[in-house]
Amino acid sequence: MMEYHVHARRVDDHGSLATTKQAEITLDTDTKGREDAFNPAELFLAAIAACMIKGIERTIPILKFKLRGVEVRLHGVRQDSPPRMAAVDYELIVDTDENDRRLELLHTNVRKFGTISNTVAAATEMTGRIVRRTSP
Repeated sequence: MMEYHVHARRVDDHGSLATTKQAEITLDTDTKGREDAFNPAELFLAAIAACMIKGIERTIPILKFKLRGVEVRLHGVRQDSPPRMAAVDYELIVDTDENDRRLELLHTNVRKFGTISNTVAAATEMTGRIVRRTSP
């Protein structure tokens, strides 16, 4: 089993700092919010996006899949009572000349082998699609 470690600390009443390895990220923990940092819900969505992109990076050599780029757009819906993410919707946008069958095969692999996305999908409604990038 793999293990991960993150350390987070409150910097002041406007934010916090999370660190792992040699990386750090400023967290929006201000009750009024801040524009220069991810709040917890945005960080949650960013973790899903990172998981999907990393899954694509792992899959493309196996499938010999050719692509020029990938984007992930996510939308989360938070319910108030009890507070939780009620739904997550995503769109994977792939810049590729591969055919539709291979594009869907890539999507199947991303959904099947994503640690974070599988964890989220088990806990909330998660829907999405993969599309070909149509313009630069």
